[in-house]
Amino acid sequence: MPQSPQPRFGIMTAPSQVDYADILRVWREADAIPEIEHAWLFDHLMPIGGDPLGVAYEGWTLLSALAAQTRRLRLGVLVTSNRFRPPAMLAKIAATVDVISDGRLDFGIGAGSRPGHPVARREYEAHGLPFHDAAHAVAGLAEACTVIRRLWTEPEPFDFDGDHIRLTGAFGNPKPVQRPHPPILIGGRASATLRVVAEHADVWNFPGGDVEDAAARSALLDRYCTEIGRDPASITRSLVLPVSYDDPGATREAIGRATAAGFQHIVLGLAAPYPADVARWVADELINATAPEHRPA
Repeated sequence: MPQSPQPRFGIMTAPSQVDYADILRVWREADAIPEIEHAWLFDHLMPIGGDPLGVAYEGWTLLSALAAQTRRLRLGVLVTSNRFRPPAMLAKIAATVDVISDGRLDFGIGAGSRPGHPVARREYEAHGLPFHDAAHAVAGLAEACTVIRRLWTEPEPFDFDGDHIRLTGAFGNPKPVQRPHPPILIGGRASATLRVVAEHADVWNFPGGDVEDAAARSALLDRYCTEIGRDPASITRSLVLPVSYDDPGATREAIGRATAAGFQHIVLGLAAPYPADVARWVADELINATAPEHRPA
């Protein structure tokens, strides 16, 4: 019987209610630990937890700085809100980060925050950004994925006349270092979003740590892939799991359930304040402790 691929572990440091120096410390530590293969930020313009007037860094600017301060980690934003930036501008930003990181970008994108989430929604009103309904957001995401891929790969300018995006003489230069383009990770759980995942994504991320719900959504994604003639196994399944510093056993148990459900891209969410040597602790207490040789027969 063929063996399942080994899970690839990463960390997430939410860039809110924390100092830049603390995030940089954790990323530099993780960059030196091979067991941690990827690292992520999130994309909110205002805090979605804790002090509503607390600090929240812009994700792509911070990612660019961290890309210049690391050498090995794959890195990305989990996930970019397609509502925040025009897609052609986002393609340029992402290509720049891929160049700065020498080809280490995993491009994460999603439809954006739920319309019924008031804590998240306030950031749109505060920054003068439109907030359309979910159907508009998902349709815009599908067009964005098409446009971004074309800007990364096409050698000549092109026009695009979509329902949500219209471009004249669109052209991307520099191109990303990665060929044909950085891996595209799409995050979300809604059925409409999963149809976009089936068409466009290399990696699908389920937001949150509910492994049972994630497995059910993964089965639905399999169905959508089959409907369009795509091999479901061609899309890597990703899941964010919150880390408990006080009860690592609970986190290890969640990792076991996630990998058993077919999730091979595990993002371990680190809460601030970050303990000293937290990246080493993650490797020893969570990643190595759940490796096959440490699992009961």
